[in-house]
Amino acid sequence: MCGIAGIFHAETPKPVDPARVERMCDALLHRGPDGAGVWTAPGVGLGHRRLSIIDLAGSPQPMHSANGRAVIVFNGEIYNFRELRRELEQAGFTFRTSGDTEVILAAWQRWGPDCLSRLDGMFAFALYDLGKRQLFLARDRFGVKPLFMAHLSDGSIAFASELKGLLAHPLLRRRVSPEAVEAYMTWGYVPDTHSILAGVEKLPAGHFWLLEHGRAPGRPQRWWDIDFSERERGSEADLSAQLVHRLREGVRSRMVADVPLGAFLSGGVDSSGVVALMSEASSNPVQTCSIGFDVAAYNETSYARQVAAKFGADHQERIVATDDFSAIDQLAAMFDEPFADASALPTWRVCQLARERVTVALSGDGADEAFAGYRRQVFHHHEERARGVLPAGLRGPLFGTLGRAWPKADWAPRPFRAKATLLALAESGEEGYARGLSVTLPEARAALYSDAFTASLAGFRGEDELIALMRNAPGRSGLDRAQYADLAFWMPGDILTKVDRTSMAVSLEAREPLLDHRLVEFAARLPEGMRVKGGTGKYLLKKSLERYLPRDILYRPKQGFVTPIAEWLRGPLAGAARGIAVSPVITQSGFFDPKAVATMAEAHITGRADHSRSLWQLLMLEKSLDRLGVSS
Repeated sequence: MCGIAGIFHAETPKPVDPARVERMCDALLHRGPDGAGVWTAPGVGLGHRRLSIIDLAGSPQPMHSANGRAVIVFNGEIYNFRELRRELEQAGFTFRTSGDTEVILAAWQRWGPDCLSRLDGMFAFALYDLGKRQLFLARDRFGVKPLFMAHLSDGSIAFASELKGLLAHPLLRRRVSPEAVEAYMTWGYVPDTHSILAGVEKLPAGHFWLLEHGRAPGRPQRWWDIDFSERERGSEADLSAQLVHRLREGVRSRMVADVPLGAFLSGGVDSSGVVALMSEASSNPVQTCSIGFDVAAYNETSYARQVAAKFGADHQERIVATDDFSAIDQLAAMFDEPFADASALPTWRVCQLARERVTVALSGDGADEAFAGYRRQVFHHHEERARGVLPAGLRGPLFGTLGRAWPKADWAPRPFRAKATLLALAESGEEGYARGLSVTLPEARAALYSDAFTASLAGFRGEDELIALMRNAPGRSGLDRAQYADLAFWMPGDILTKVDRTSMAVSLEAREPLLDHRLVEFAARLPEGMRVKGGTGKYLLKKSLERYLPRDILYRPKQGFVTPIAEWLRGPLAGAARGIAVSPVITQSGFFDPKAVATMAEAHITGRADHSRSLWQLLMLEKSLDRLGVSS
């Protein structure tokens, strides 16, 4: 894994200062501590920081093609590079290295932009073709690897793996985007459709951008999308056999490395399945690691230990204190943009633990999105059936009235917390799903915002992008549309961002075998009954893994990384919660009504309500804006 950065002058090929590109790369040192390089030509400069994984000594970057006609900086891994290399050699290409980077160069020269469909991997790269005078920026199908871009005042376009790479450029304006703040307060992260800084963009997942000297920049183009509109045919046994075959392919392809390799093991279905298949494919014990907590309610290490013992893994675990909140400032520095998924903290801790023994770690990320493993997806599936029975004219008044009257009982057992479900049923499926996925609801956000900030949004609402995405999704059902939204919107913005930044912060490469695109495409074609059956999500995946894993691993309630932020914000962080309303960063931004923020903080601290997620959002926003040194 690596970090890349660069500068391109589209309309006039002005000289590029190599020192400027070098400074941008130096800001990405954590992504690539093993080497660095910069290359410039009229109108273009490419820079690279390297974390050596394959062909440790033989693939420095920026790398030139064998014929000298193209040069590339590349962040990621191409898992099928050996097969592609053989095909390209048969077409007359020669290679000087044994790694995957040179294969991308040859693939571009052979197929142009169509080379992307042949690449099986996670990647973000910048390739400059000297003959065509074109810069080709590309990002993998799911957005595992990031790429930020900005139009600068001198007419250039700068790009980097992380926002901090762009921040090293002196011409980058540091002005906050109001729409990004609204999107962040909706979701708890800044989605790929926005950046916290106005004028900065992210290359969307499954897109490329082709730039050429002498031409005005166009817009990125989509080269891949997931399709839920088709259905596989076959018996459960047949589909299960196909699924296991694709799981094996995904895991084995991601075990190729010239450095120590291991796996994250939470004891849940997905990571346990990955470890089982790694053990099947390896003659040596799999290196596994897990994080536990010093409070039993949050600790799942016994399940991880059980799986490790079953497969003879060389297992390591570490207990983290539930008051492990001292690293909040470090988290803000990792993400640059505000990021309020509290599971980032334990994810970072498990990455630290893994890095003590390995350089590459396989994770179980992606299965919930692909196979319908989230509780919200199962609920949505059943809610959509109710919507199909009751017309909207009846649902809206009936459930809307009940939902508004129902108390917001955060303290009650889950079956008695019906307010969100009732309000969701009053709306369309897309609106209801967006409501269920959002962190701070529209009415709560409106109460927090200042009048001036509300006016600056000009009607923009964070949920609208997700709603539009679902309505236009290539799918047949509400479940299809929900999963599409999770794969295309939620996953790149939240899950993959979290894993990329926390793993790269410790120079660890994380790989997601359950995001093998052939596996996900197969999952998208499964009949709904093979994804959700009764109250069970990931039905076929769990049935297929019964041959490997015990039932108490497969069918226990999903937990995931839980961070006790509600308790923190009533205890040791109560002062920080109260301080948000009077924070110079927050008050000077003009985004929020200080009295409303103070009232919300007191209601949470005194136990009258649970506003922990919204307060955590505001706390992380404050720290992020402070680090960025931005203006509103």
